[in-house]
Amino acid sequence: MSSPYETLQIETDGNVQLVRLNRPASGNSINLAMAEELNHWLWELYVDAGATRCIVLTGAGDRIFCGGGDMKERASMEPAAVRRQRALMERLIRQIADCPVPILAAVNGAAVGAGCEIVAAIDFAYASETARFSLPEVRRGISPGAGATQTIPRACGIRRAKEMILTGDMFSAAEARDWGLVNKVVPATTLLEETLAVARTIASNAPLAVRQAKKALDIATDADFGTGFRFELEAHAPTARSRDRQEAITAFAEKREPVFHGA
Repeated sequence: MSSPYETLQIETDGNVQLVRLNRPASGNSINLAMAEELNHWLWELYVDAGATRCIVLTGAGDRIFCGGGDMKERASMEPAAVRRQRALMERLIRQIADCPVPILAAVNGAAVGAGCEIVAAIDFAYASETARFSLPEVRRGISPGAGATQTIPRACGIRRAKEMILTGDMFSAAEARDWGLVNKVVPATTLLEETLAVARTIASNAPLAVRQAKKALDIATDADFGTGFRFELEAHAPTARSRDRQEAITAFAEKREPVFHGA
């Protein structure tokens, strides 16, 4: 399937959608056009994900996942465009959080600033051995504005988050794994296929069950146990009544793989 966007390259692999940030000549940095297209893409998924059951997000090329905001564009922006860019980045992080299907990242190179913040905002990530990460905002005269002060502590703990954000230092893929920002580090040559394989596994599971479990997991760090558990039970109820649940029971009895339809 050809992409309807200029800055995003979108392919489908069964029920998995592969999305590449596609500005390799500019380090896959997020300019105003990419911010608009990312928001449009996520909104369309929110309205109707269709056959998409899982997403893999990566960068075009083999050096940079995302270089953050496009500083060259920003230098010449009029105030109105700066305000628009700011609003779009805010909406982008909120839409990532609200995406009904899981988003995985295959971090194929440097993830800097907003690129690192996107890694922290999605559901989980794998990184190549050559990937590098940094949150250099304080070195550029600003504080983070794409979720890092909220997502990084949740992933890595508050003391590590303070170190990462207040120093602005670069850190390695191995450190990102050890600190909880990425789940696994793999060779660059196998990164995309390994990430897609996990996405295919998720996509093969009952779609309604995956969505409901994701909703419950997303509030786990924001609510006390009692509130979170009540939400889990509410999320569980429609899956227990679903046709997919009955299909799973029937398939188990018949010793075959279930065929899920998302209802």
